[in-house]
Amino acid sequence: MDPAKLAKLQAQAAANRIGGKGTMRRKIVRKSKPSTAQDDKKLQGALKKLNVQPIPGVEEVNMFREDGNVLHFTAPKVHAAVTANTFAVYGTGHVKELTELVPGILNQLGPDSLASLRKLAESYQAIQQNQQRPPNAAADEDDDDVPDLVENFDAVEDKAADKSNLEELN
Repeated sequence: MDPAKLAKLQAQAAANRIGGKGTMRRKIVRKSKPSTAQDDKKLQGALKKLNVQPIPGVEEVNMFREDGNVLHFTAPKVHAAVTANTFAVYGTGHVKELTELVPGILNQLGPDSLASLRKLAESYQAIQQNQQRPPNAAADEDDDDVPDLVENFDAVEDKAADKSNLEELN
């Protein structure tokens, strides 16, 4: 067969045919379902083995970290085995700073967290003082050796004018 005629037929076939015999296979991309349901079932099975019971009515859980941040769960699921001193908290947790949660969590703070809260309050006050001080305040503090003005310049000016007038008259 003629190579030019064969190339022409292949070009026509490629332009007209989208699929069929001789075309390249394409993989089908399937979206996977979220695996939270599977994870939840596995978690429930593990919790049943530990003999934990659900605790209803928990609105939020805050876990205080060593770096001063708080791991905050809103509407978590809480299970507990009090006899084994085992608690399971699961849900979506967010790491937040202590300042974001301060008014609502004051009754939850322990001695370690109170110390970090004190440090936070001191640093906040220092920041506030620096912001209230005008930018040229440092220059004013350096000029302590310059004495304050006591005299009234207008009165001195008037005296000098009176003296010059008296000299002109004499």
